[in-house]
Amino acid sequence: MEGAFDAWYRAEHPRVLGVCVALSGDGDAARDATDEAFARALDRWKRVSVMESPAAWVQTVALNCLRRILRRRAHERRAATRWLAGPPRESIAGPVAHPEVWAAVRALPERQRLATVLRYVADLPEDEIARAMGVTRGTVSSCLAAARRSLAALLDDGADTEETVP
Repeated sequence: MEGAFDAWYRAEHPRVLGVCVALSGDGDAARDATDEAFARALDRWKRVSVMESPAAWVQTVALNCLRRILRRRAHERRAATRWLAGPPRESIAGPVAHPEVWAAVRALPERQRLATVLRYVADLPEDEIARAMGVTRGTVSSCLAAARRSLAALLDDGADTEETVP
């Protein structure tokens, strides 16, 4: 049973970590949330291993942990700026490739952002995304379509438009 967890962990950990980094842009928070989620999975492995989608379960737990960590850190930063001189220490940056794309993804509404990252970072199919988000597959499709439209508008630099010379 322990070997099964180890193999599953090695396969899923990079994907879950990638989703958390892409969503938060904070590598420290992402690692903390991912580690917490897998520690919980190990504690409950007998039950988690027989679930329909252990990957969706651990992703959901990691996202909940990430939200909690980010909320706590935001509260800590606000308190620190009130009491300490100088700005709070910045966390490490998110995905390095195409930072403008990931900044635009982070600007999306939460549901669209989550669906986008689960689809394109975690490479999950829509039915697993739906399970992880607790919504229908149709909702996932709608979120992804809306996110693609928003990203196209946010990232449009006018390179495809032709100018007519008078």
